[in-house]
Amino acid sequence: MSALALSVLLSLVSAVAYAGGAIVQEQVAVSHPDEHYAPLRRPSWWAAVALNGLGGLLHVVALAYGPLSLVQPLGALTIVFALPMAALFVGRRAGATAWRGAIMATVGLAGLLSLVGASDAQSLSTAQRVFAGLVTAAAVVTLMIAGRAAHRHPVVRSVLLATAAGIAFGMSSVFTKTVAVDWTGGVSAADLPALAAIGVLATAGLMLSQASYRGAGLAAPLATLTVVNPVVAAAVGITMFGETFRYGTTGTALALSCGVVAAGGLILLTTERIQRTHAEPSAAAALDDGDAFVPAPVEEPADALVREGVLVEQVAALREELLVPAPGTPEAAPGHGPSDEFPAPGDEPPAYYGPFYGAAYIPMPVLDRHRARVKS
Repeated sequence: MSALALSVLLSLVSAVAYAGGAIVQEQVAVSHPDEHYAPLRRPSWWAAVALNGLGGLLHVVALAYGPLSLVQPLGALTIVFALPMAALFVGRRAGATAWRGAIMATVGLAGLLSLVGASDAQSLSTAQRVFAGLVTAAAVVTLMIAGRAAHRHPVVRSVLLATAAGIAFGMSSVFTKTVAVDWTGGVSAADLPALAAIGVLATAGLMLSQASYRGAGLAAPLATLTVVNPVVAAAVGITMFGETFRYGTTGTALALSCGVVAAGGLILLTTERIQRTHAEPSAAAALDDGDAFVPAPVEEPADALVREGVLVEQVAALREELLVPAPGTPEAAPGHGPSDEFPAPGDEPPAYYGPFYGAAYIPMPVLDRHRARVKS
């Protein structure tokens, strides 16, 4: 296998690993919504961390075997791999709008990265490192505050946090390149702050990306993160490392067009998720308004209410007021005993008691059997 083919294969496997890590992170966010940034006690979250680490390692190895202009665009395939993988493994299907947005974001990002030209390896000065670190920290903190303020709009909050995560990851790549250039001339203690910045930025990016999946699905935050990360790295490379776009003015115009296409894909993904989020409460409201059949609430059994003390007082009061006489016997009934004498007029007639199905014995008055002769 040639070095170029190996680089392509490693890039594709890296994109699949990144997609798998994103899917696991989104599932962790759904199953544990109270743990926003770092659910350290969840083994599945550590599996997502391992998948992201594997994707980063394979990406670095792919860069060692192939050119940057090929490896970086292939990394944009993460969102394209994530949608069918999510449908296959977790049953989360994406609509046509999400697919169009994902393809637009991927094509735009791949075109933009392929137009970035290579330059001679150079490092950042100490002042540039401090400036880049301060600007990155300010941008990440501002986006976090804005995301916290937009807590009533989960999709907007998710996109803001995913943007912050992409900036953190992109600047982590910038500092990694700086350290790699410095190490070509030997390792020195001056690189320790840059190594610390890499660790802080990578950790912040991982935690922010985890928080961005809460309540916003998979496609919108993953696409935002996938686009913002390399765009930030490319912007720093152009402004600080002296990198340029290929083909001069034409390449710059094409790069801007690709950026517009990628931004349009992100907008499609965001609006699709917002519409889906608004559709779910609308369906619930329709049920509440009586537009659809709503099953009646199941009544609690009487014995459960009695156990809870709801009917205890009522039952006690009924027992005091209710007098249930014993059923009459044939010997006590007039006309059936040893004497066929009827009660005298004015005496209270005896009561018969007849059983009714499902109820107690109810007293039934006996009519007077004395015949009255009518004189005309």
